[in-house]
Amino acid sequence: MLALGFSAGLPLLLVLGTLSFRLREAGVHLTTIGFLSWIGLVYGFKWLWAPLVDRMPIPLLSSALGRRRSWLLFAQCTVAFGLVGMGLTNPQTHLDLLVWFALLVAFGSATQDIALDAFRIESAQTQFQAALAASYQTGYRLAMIWAGAGALWLASINASEISSTALSATAQNYDQSAWSLAYLLMAATMSVGVVTTLFSTEPAPIALEPSVGLKAWLISTLIEPFTDFWLRYRWQAVGILALIATYRISDIVMGIMANPFYVDMGYSKTEIATVTKIYGVLMTLLGAFIGGSLSVRYGVMRVLLWGAALSAMSNLLFSWLSLHGHDVHALIGVISADNLSSGIASSAFIAYLSSLTNLRYSATQYAMLSSVMLLMPKFLAGFSGVYVVHFGYSSFFIATALLGLPVIMLIIWVSRQAPCPAD
Repeated sequence: MLALGFSAGLPLLLVLGTLSFRLREAGVHLTTIGFLSWIGLVYGFKWLWAPLVDRMPIPLLSSALGRRRSWLLFAQCTVAFGLVGMGLTNPQTHLDLLVWFALLVAFGSATQDIALDAFRIESAQTQFQAALAASYQTGYRLAMIWAGAGALWLASINASEISSTALSATAQNYDQSAWSLAYLLMAATMSVGVVTTLFSTEPAPIALEPSVGLKAWLISTLIEPFTDFWLRYRWQAVGILALIATYRISDIVMGIMANPFYVDMGYSKTEIATVTKIYGVLMTLLGAFIGGSLSVRYGVMRVLLWGAALSAMSNLLFSWLSLHGHDVHALIGVISADNLSSGIASSAFIAYLSSLTNLRYSATQYAMLSSVMLLMPKFLAGFSGVYVVHFGYSSFFIATALLGLPVIMLIIWVSRQAPCPAD
């Protein structure tokens, strides 16, 4: 799970966070960057093809590797191909083509998530899911160091650093060859996931009821996973889904403008790589460890509440930083608080989602739940650039913090009506 978590975490920043930095440096307007964050909506619609990943074998490949590993390998190769295309495409001249390659990477990454979540859930019993989630998160965050700090460092090779916040100056300092090198090496790094998939053990297959005819197959593949969830939780499912849909809204909406914010504040690629992509990710790992430990001791729902409150409050620090000005030490403090709270929240949230699934439909149901988590936040995040242009960064960060208040109320209500099964 450590190595597969690395494979899962690698593509995300390259189509969202690191890409937004690259686009801002290339002179792309904030409004456009905000709308291009909708590429992330691919992750929010992965439930559409999750039933196929859950049930449909890949000819030849599945017979050799098993259902879970064959889909993992297919997805990892898709991501690698898309990253190569992103690396060879210049956003200043072919932004539309770059977007298509980014969509391909997002599709491959989302498909990998579907197969990997099922792989994880089927590999251990419920009481061990928090531990597996911690290992997964560790690998995931290590990949984010590489895809964040590593990509920025590679892109700074033979490239002039940005010292001005002016858009024209930013565009003039863009170096396509440096970014090509960075993305091509990121594509090569997907071999970590490929090798791990080839040498890992396929989980024991879950017995599936035989389907007769196309209609029966469609019912068992596309309908039963969703009806099973509603039948198990009934009216409580409404509150559960509302909580899932809003839990990470503060972090996701804020995160789209984080890298453009760093660029506009005058931080260099080296400063951003060191502070936000290495130090920050290490703090997230610490937060994930704390979150996993606290979940075991105090219960998942209680840690969900703490994580939501801390995540919302940490966004206020970014508002302060936008008024404070360029200060590396201040950036370290803000990033530390933000990533520590994010790690605590993420660890508990993954364990919560895992506890809600039925092993017979693990891939489909987990994809459905994690998709619900992304749809509303990603949609709102698309307008983040418009908001920043009209109201500024400080107001934007305060607004994202306020988005966390309804989440806290939902957690309290859901915990009283439908306690987490893991508790």
